[in-house]
Amino acid sequence: MTGSADRGVAGESARREYERRTKRDERRVLQQKADIHARWGDGLLGRFVAAVTVDDTPRSRTTVWAVGAAGEETVAAMLDSIETGTALHDRKIPGSRANIDHIFVSPRGVWVVDAKKYVGKRPRLSHEGGVFGFGGTERLRIAGRASDRLVDGVLGQAQLVTAALGHSVPVSAALCFVDADWPLFGGAFTVQGVFVGSPKMLRKRLTSQEGDEPVIDVDWASARLARMLPSA
Repeated sequence: MTGSADRGVAGESARREYERRTKRDERRVLQQKADIHARWGDGLLGRFVAAVTVDDTPRSRTTVWAVGAAGEETVAAMLDSIETGTALHDRKIPGSRANIDHIFVSPRGVWVVDAKKYVGKRPRLSHEGGVFGFGGTERLRIAGRASDRLVDGVLGQAQLVTAALGHSVPVSAALCFVDADWPLFGGAFTVQGVFVGSPKMLRKRLTSQEGDEPVIDVDWASARLARMLPSA
């Protein structure tokens, strides 16, 4: 289901940021080499000093944007394959430099999906302050590190979508981890109301209610969201 809404291009803003940072890093390297050659000359000594002192390997703060874009593209392909709904990608948040990775509009409700590519790292649900692992506060941990900011972020995005559509439309939130270290069986869980799983797990969740009674008009909701949260 496509409708007439501007669906956007997954990972486009992340790709642009990666390209911007790559060009900035290239300018930095060229300037460092120029400064060295100005001091040591263009001969063998200058080339040697530049070779041993200038680090021209891509910065992790730059490459992370390319990795993020790849993760968004993987999740987008999965969402686009679900014919009963419409997926919108890379949506601007008005008044902010942030974006919403994906919004999936189905007849049963709307899902806000934040894509993350954490290769080889395992997301896990923990209960802190409870008894024997039960009760207490639900926390998201990734490779043992507290990652509640991811939960807070996608919940905030879901609130924006709810405000755009009205509280009568059910809106859910999901964190979709690409290439994470998932167990052989199971693995998906919910933390503070946010679904956490792989693209395959999320697809199963999104299609599990396909036979239920429709509650929203997909074309209307998609067009409204595309207008209020335009593509980046």
